[in-house]
Amino acid sequence: MITTKEALQRFEETAIYYIHELDQFNMEQLKQKPSDNEWSIGQMVQHLISSALYMQLRNLDQCLVSSEDPLVHRKEKTELGAAVFAQGSFPPIRIQVPPSAQYTPEQPEGKEQLIQGLHKAIQRMKEIEPTLEKAFKQNTVSHPSFGGLCAEEWFLLVEMHYRHHLLQLDRLKQGLFGAAK
Repeated sequence: MITTKEALQRFEETAIYYIHELDQFNMEQLKQKPSDNEWSIGQMVQHLISSALYMQLRNLDQCLVSSEDPLVHRKEKTELGAAVFAQGSFPPIRIQVPPSAQYTPEQPEGKEQLIQGLHKAIQRMKEIEPTLEKAFKQNTVSHPSFGGLCAEEWFLLVEMHYRHHLLQLDRLKQGLFGAAK
């Protein structure tokens, strides 16, 4: 398993890559969806930002609080979770969730919103990384598919998640620019 410092560096590089990639799209392209049940590039970036800030890092914060907190458990990872962390990445497959008001990201209002959100995620990861040394590994918060994850694993998950969506970005770009080539 990579260190949190290495994960932070890889995360920052990936987030900056997304920021640079946004330069090549206008707002119409950022909002263009390949089909009704797929996300646009803008929605995908919205998903990365909100899942990092409001799910993954929030759950990490829960792992750092007292074990008296009712959200903190001592649960084990699932078989899938153990495999993902042993491999250090998600499997290179498409993971589709049915469209829903709860899960489907909104279209971005502007490109600057996406850029600011990615910078905010970078900043939060930089703030959190030094605190992980003191985190109790037995404090876990459950992930819907991966089971109980400790603070360090939630941190590593953010980086893996951003890296995993590079496959989706490539597929969406191919859909936008593939016909023009």
